[in-house]
Amino acid sequence: MGGGGRGDGIRIVPANEASWDDLQAILTGSAGRCQCQRQRLGDHDWFRIPVDGRAAILREETHCGDPRATETIGIVAYVDDDPAGWCAVDARSVYGRVRGSPVPWKDRSEDKDDASVWAIACVVVRKGFRHQGLTYPLVAAAVEHARARGARVIEGYPLLTEGREVIWDELSVGPIGPFVAAGFREVSHPTKRRVVMRLEL
Repeated sequence: MGGGGRGDGIRIVPANEASWDDLQAILTGSAGRCQCQRQRLGDHDWFRIPVDGRAAILREETHCGDPRATETIGIVAYVDDDPAGWCAVDARSVYGRVRGSPVPWKDRSEDKDDASVWAIACVVVRKGFRHQGLTYPLVAAAVEHARARGARVIEGYPLLTEGREVIWDELSVGPIGPFVAAGFREVSHPTKRRVVMRLEL
């Protein structure tokens, strides 16, 4: 991705190169209440922190509006300069809910503290931009974001939609198609509708 990815009116940048207002325009509804903190904090801590507290944490983590920042925790997609999508991507070890969930670890022997393994924890597409395939360039850009920051491996934990209409709360982990298109391969199938996908970098 480098400084940003382009194609068909789509531009994807590290979150620190996006404004805070643009990110908040994407995080509406349940995503606005979550502020992309449930995966990072884990359920126990997430529930006890109010929405404005979650937002303050996210703002500090993303460094939105500071293009000189050397660290950020995700990427923001624009469609014709309108903020349209968000993808949380960081070292797998920082995601408390991932660490505590049985989904990523079933039938696998993995070091939960291995910071060279990154994860795509959440994908959000803003209402009005859904059903246009935006998750495909978001996942592809997340791979390049992780690669550029030294990731050895990147994982995702997408949902098998099986052609069914799925509420966006449930689909925050992403559908399987964009991961397959980006070269991920299935390494485990821990539940009926969830798979673990992995790409060696």
